[in-house]
Amino acid sequence: MTTRAEYEALVEELLAHDRRYHVENAPTISDHAYDAKYRALRDLEDAHPDWIVDWSPTRRVGHAPLSSFTKVTRETPMLSLDNTYSEEELTAFVERVKKGLEGKDAAFVVEPKIDGIGIELSYVDGVFTRGATRGDGTIGEDVTTNLRTMQALPLRLSEKITVDVRGEVFMNRDAFERVNAQRISAGEEPWKNPRNATGGGLKLLDPREAAKRPMRLYTYEVVGGRKIVQTHFELLAWMTSLGLPVSTDVARVDSLDALHASVKQWADRRLQLSYAVDGVVIKVDDLGERRLLGTTNRAPRWAIAYKFPAEQLETTLRAIEVNVGRTGNITPLGHFDPVELGGTTVKRASFFNWHQIERLDVAVGDKVLVEKAGEIIPYVITVTERGRDRVAIVEPTVCPSCGTALSREDGEVALKCPNALGCPEQRTRAIEFFGNRDAMNIENVGPKLVELLVEAGLVADVADLFDLTEAQLESLDRMGKKSAQAVVASIAKAKQNATLSRLLTGLGIPKIGEVWARSMAERYETLDALMAATPAEVQEALLLLHGWGEERARVVAAFLATGRPLLEKLVARGVSPSEPKSTATGPLAGSSFCVTGTLSRARGDIQADIEGAGGRFDKSVKKGTTYLVAGADVGATKLKDAEKKGTKVIDEARLAELLSGQ
Repeated sequence: MTTRAEYEALVEELLAHDRRYHVENAPTISDHAYDAKYRALRDLEDAHPDWIVDWSPTRRVGHAPLSSFTKVTRETPMLSLDNTYSEEELTAFVERVKKGLEGKDAAFVVEPKIDGIGIELSYVDGVFTRGATRGDGTIGEDVTTNLRTMQALPLRLSEKITVDVRGEVFMNRDAFERVNAQRISAGEEPWKNPRNATGGGLKLLDPREAAKRPMRLYTYEVVGGRKIVQTHFELLAWMTSLGLPVSTDVARVDSLDALHASVKQWADRRLQLSYAVDGVVIKVDDLGERRLLGTTNRAPRWAIAYKFPAEQLETTLRAIEVNVGRTGNITPLGHFDPVELGGTTVKRASFFNWHQIERLDVAVGDKVLVEKAGEIIPYVITVTERGRDRVAIVEPTVCPSCGTALSREDGEVALKCPNALGCPEQRTRAIEFFGNRDAMNIENVGPKLVELLVEAGLVADVADLFDLTEAQLESLDRMGKKSAQAVVASIAKAKQNATLSRLLTGLGIPKIGEVWARSMAERYETLDALMAATPAEVQEALLLLHGWGEERARVVAAFLATGRPLLEKLVARGVSPSEPKSTATGPLAGSSFCVTGTLSRARGDIQADIEGAGGRFDKSVKKGTTYLVAGADVGATKLKDAEKKGTKVIDEARLAELLSGQ
């Protein structure tokens, strides 16, 4: 008679075989022997359902289709990477890193940039509990059931640790081509490229269908868990020991020349890999140095993506469409004979502005070279052949949406429609922007619906969204009762979940993105408090905040002066959000620190201690910096800055006391 301990041993044995086969490509038993053990495991679970553990290999495929994917909000955002396309730009990145490390040379790790779908995996006590897509970096979608179908994903790690693991889901080229051949023979539409097929597989509501897609996984980063390593190279080795699939195509280099040589080698080597690679990712190896370098609002300063030269193809320009943007910018968009470029069918490409039309001397009917290099919309590089019956492209003089005369400010490239309040197209784009996921995050209100609402006169500004009724929505074309209910519910949910920073982002104030909106929101906390101050008072207050300059503060003040009726209209409809207070806790919460001079420990380690205790780490003495931690050989300039800005100067011993709560 089989015992529960023997059942659990069989689970562990099969998990080990899964790893050897799907991750290490080094199986130790035949498929026939594996299948026999798998059947024995399944029989045991049928006989003893109370024995079943979540990490059993039989748990990989769910049996019930999902109705939708739930949202997942992560504490540590998945940031994007800045891109570089040349040796000169790569050298400039290395020089920026060196400057950030006060003249110290850094070592780098070079990894393949897999053209797949970013993912985050959560393990609790070593057991896989959840997987979520990257989404907007902060909010993704729970695709746990579909990820479980992947044989390469370990359901349990070799250590009982709680960590979040980041990686890339992709398809090998040969597997993609094999499945596509099967689809074609079955009369189905072939997939465009491996990345699209992977993304679609992760979003299938039926995990049994997801299991049919040959998706693979490589992991490259760990968030949380024990800090047992000092470098990224060591981290990858530790991840491998945990049982996580990690690319073996990784190199560590310790000089600029070696870095350039590695990148050049990859330009040819990438074509030999079994999966698609569109560049390499270059990361500072030392984790302490990473903390010292920090991040911007969207990307780490310690990493960059080197993108390989983009594919270029020739096509014919057939027409020019005049677009009106949210801020009134008038841009030309070209329509072309379709070409396959970068795995997608390209029919349009942006010229960005009318000066580019003039610079290229392009006309309708010309043959042009189109490129797609990390851009969502490809763009035109040059004219390759003049058309025999080419038609000149004339810069418009009036707005195609409202008929207002267009203008261009002195020194500006952009052609603009100045009719911000009366231009239907600008209103439409502004309302779309207000509802996107980085702003108010209103689901079910997409571009097509917004266009219908504006055309029907139901919505003239963002505040009107909160007046919409189901009856009004049902009066629109192709809008049924359930759809109308979903829209009204989404708007109500967005109002309920709104924060002040999301509202300020959604208002589309010039020069104010998410980071600056959050800074404003933290300063005023509520919309009522912001509106209680005069524009001049707001401008003065913002200039005291970290990073704010005269121009940005002036633009906000100008918006508040002209946009007050809109804000009052929002408040009248119950849209008056507050900003959640910072949850940072610890003995240093509410204090900020700058560190200078020769210290007893690495600066990155000191930064980690400060941030771990709830404090903020400033790279230089700013307005509002609480303490300057001064080691030996401190320059007079730093001390004068501290005195001028009211920053208290302390030594390492006093910092240690503060860290301990004294």
